[in-house]
Amino acid sequence: MPVSGEGKDIIEIPKGINIQVEGLKVTVTGPKGTLTREFPTSRITIARDGGNLILTCSLPKRKEYALQGTIRAHIQNMIRGAAEGFEYKMKIVYSHFPVKTSVKGNVFVIENFLGEKFPRKAAIIGDTKVSIKGDEVIITGSNRENVGQTAANIEQATIIKSYDPRKFQDGIYIVHKGGKKDA
Repeated sequence: MPVSGEGKDIIEIPKGINIQVEGLKVTVTGPKGTLTREFPTSRITIARDGGNLILTCSLPKRKEYALQGTIRAHIQNMIRGAAEGFEYKMKIVYSHFPVKTSVKGNVFVIENFLGEKFPRKAAIIGDTKVSIKGDEVIITGSNRENVGQTAANIEQATIIKSYDPRKFQDGIYIVHKGGKKDA
């Protein structure tokens, strides 16, 4: 848990996680993979002190506090992703036409959605893994942003236009999102 102080945040590094800091570039390595991110800001410094990661800002103002909190949250998500990963579960819902889904490379393909002749496609971002088990789609990965964006792409691909949404509730919807320990 981070400890906030006068322009300083301390993030404890859990066991099994290795963090390297080069200026504003942070690399987190854990059992689920390696994540790297660069934070382009000149007001906040990131340093490693033993088993802690310290974010400091000299003479912080309101915007710098907010930016420091955002960077802290990103680093905590990187640590959690490298340690346990993230998992989103989606449900395939249809009442009119049976939907067939498949994964082809880095594209999620939705066929026969509302009886349409041409398949709908959604991009799979980064190293995210998508698996289909019956009417459930499971999206896993170590990068929270990539997993969430992949789930959003799939959900957006099944938006129905010019139909009454109260009657046509067909689609693929997110039913659970979180870390793998949450499931």
